[in-house]
Amino acid sequence: MKSFNTRLFLAIGVSAMYSITSCQESSSGNNSSKAEKADSSKKTYLSQPLVNNIYTADPSAHVFNGRIYVYPSHDTATGIPEDDLGSHFDMRDFHVLSMDSVGGKVTDHGVALDIKNIPWAGRQLWAPDAAFANNTYYLFFPVKDKQDIFRIGVATSKTPEGPFVAAPNPIKGSYSIDPCVFKDDDGKFYMYFGGIWGGQLQRWNSNNQYDSTKGNRGAEELAILPRVAPLTSDLQNFAAPVKELKLTDEKGNLFKEKDNSKRFFEASWMHKYNGKYYFSYSTGDTHNICYATGDSPYGPFTYRGVILNPVEGWTSHHSIVEKDGKWYLFYHDVQLSGKTYLRNVKVTELHYNSDGTIQTINAVK
Repeated sequence: MKSFNTRLFLAIGVSAMYSITSCQESSSGNNSSKAEKADSSKKTYLSQPLVNNIYTADPSAHVFNGRIYVYPSHDTATGIPEDDLGSHFDMRDFHVLSMDSVGGKVTDHGVALDIKNIPWAGRQLWAPDAAFANNTYYLFFPVKDKQDIFRIGVATSKTPEGPFVAAPNPIKGSYSIDPCVFKDDDGKFYMYFGGIWGGQLQRWNSNNQYDSTKGNRGAEELAILPRVAPLTSDLQNFAAPVKELKLTDEKGNLFKEKDNSKRFFEASWMHKYNGKYYFSYSTGDTHNICYATGDSPYGPFTYRGVILNPVEGWTSHHSIVEKDGKWYLFYHDVQLSGKTYLRNVKVTELHYNSDGTIQTINAVK
């Protein structure tokens, strides 16, 4: 969701100047507000921001009590310099948005959780998710602890909009970013998570051991895999050790790091359609939202294609939800600000083909 490589980013920005179809912008371009606004005025957006009173990103959408609730990140400009690890994504609280239906009035319920009320938190309150069980609403969130290591915490409320009260400690055994909590048909809950680069997943091995010296994988090395763990019935802990989630091509081969238009980067999401499990995610530095399908919540998952082509802005992060018989993709871009760290959430309808594949969406022209 949040980290980017400056050199690659500049290269993408230069190439975008000569490509009509490119939607990406470089970090240096983000500082050229006049040029961005002039360029933005020529673009046609598929959807408009849900709210414009605050900057929001990484929308996690759920239907609770017949109403759509969106749990996004809350972007703010705090003056932190941009770097390859996304330090400028210095979020400090969460707001909750809701609406009766897509296209209806959107309510901003205000601050649902503030970083100052998370006892173990250090900095950077990144993309959250939510769930309902035990007559309780749960908010899951990644934030760096006092040692500057990302952990995943949980907070609870009796209402979907909060306010939420954080548990005194992070979930034991949790790490990295972008939690997605999925409830299967049998009532069991699973958490999918992870993000490379600024999300620190490259520092954790397959045995869940941390090594601060570990860097990003080389082009010919196998790509880092997302993680999954079942949750206990109270949704406060992992019920079993964290496992890698296998993501393969159609021949069953794991992706290499050089396959960065298809391999996992961050932004896990899980949903189920016609009995199939759909694992979707962001490819990060190539800006696609892709998906893969499987027959078990543990996978393996076979790559199927692109759900969302690159949006305006460097990051891409999404969620998928059904409401009244229709499926919707929630996502973000930078239409309002033109700056990659000041984003705005949007929504559009999602369409399946008869064979279960998903039709690719272009968010901007």
